Amino acid sequence: MRKIIAAAGYIAIVFAAGPAAARDYPYCLQGRDYGYPGLCQFSSYGQCQASASGTFSYCGTNPRFAYGWQPQRRRSYRGW
Repeated sequence: MRKIIAAAGYIAIVFAAGPAAARDYPYCLQGRDYGYPGLCQFSSYGQCQASASGTFSYCGTNPRFAYGWQPQRRRSYRGW
């Protein structure tokens, strides 16, 4: 009986946890140890600064966040 309850609980957890959503965070920890664009997992500049404190790293803007998808203007067709 315990195995059935444990199995049911495991199945419920597996199906309840959906796929992880990809997200571009606005700040990256940058430096020679991280490459470009760096470790981009910070949602605030303060979080990034706290991680960079005491290291030879710095915080910068995530280029994928800054220059990512932008809405396209509608093009109007003007027949000549």
